[in-house]
Amino acid sequence: MRARLAGYLLLAPGLVAIVFFATALGALFRLSVLEFVPGSLRTGGVTAANFRAVLSAPYLRAIGDTALLSAATTILTLLASYPVAYALARARSGRVRSLLLGLTLAPFFTGAIVRTYAWMLVLGSSLVTWPVRLLFEPSGVLVGLVHFSMPTMILILAAALAHVDPALERAAASLGARPARVFARVTLPLSMPGVVSGSLIVFAWTFSAFATPELLGGGRVKMIANVVKDLALDSFNWPGSAAFAIVALAVTLALVAALGRLLTPRAS
Repeated sequence: MRARLAGYLLLAPGLVAIVFFATALGALFRLSVLEFVPGSLRTGGVTAANFRAVLSAPYLRAIGDTALLSAATTILTLLASYPVAYALARARSGRVRSLLLGLTLAPFFTGAIVRTYAWMLVLGSSLVTWPVRLLFEPSGVLVGLVHFSMPTMILILAAALAHVDPALERAAASLGARPARVFARVTLPLSMPGVVSGSLIVFAWTFSAFATPELLGGGRVKMIANVVKDLALDSFNWPGSAAFAIVALAVTLALVAALGRLLTPRAS
């Protein structure tokens, strides 16, 4: 009886958080079905016009651009982070491991806004003259999102690679497998749980990004969070903003579930 009561007490904080989130989502959905009155912060009666409006071409284009940028960010972050995570997990020297870990954790000690402003200086040809325009373009936003996501991806991949026994790699090499084949047949499959977890987190994280596309995009690169802000704070269309947030949340959950189903069989 006491063990069961202790289990319920341990679940209590999580249940309270779920109740708060459910209440907030309920309030958001309630606002999304109310009529927008131009020039007024008051809302009208119940209507479905908000959802019809946010399913028009410009808003669907913003969702599509967000999905493409999130997918590109996830792929590039994975490719850039895997070698660093492998070096971190396989480093024999404690100093080298500490150095790599310190460099990985360093971005966490700097705010996202500060890092984004630093990228504005770099991408804006203030320090380096680039052959193509990067600032206020999707390519510049992509650079910022990859940099923002790499530390998290590195830590997740390093944790997964640390559980891969190096003896398995040595055994495969002793049987004549070349390094590329050892990686493809031993290391990568065994580290797939980390690849899946990191990819899902980065994709979902990037899908809701706001500060990086807002600053590096300069208002020209619209992702979902930026459109929600424009509707709510620039147009004062709170019902339309709530409706778009509901649609974006549904799309996010669907895409994350699809990505998880796509990657999970490979991980298993």
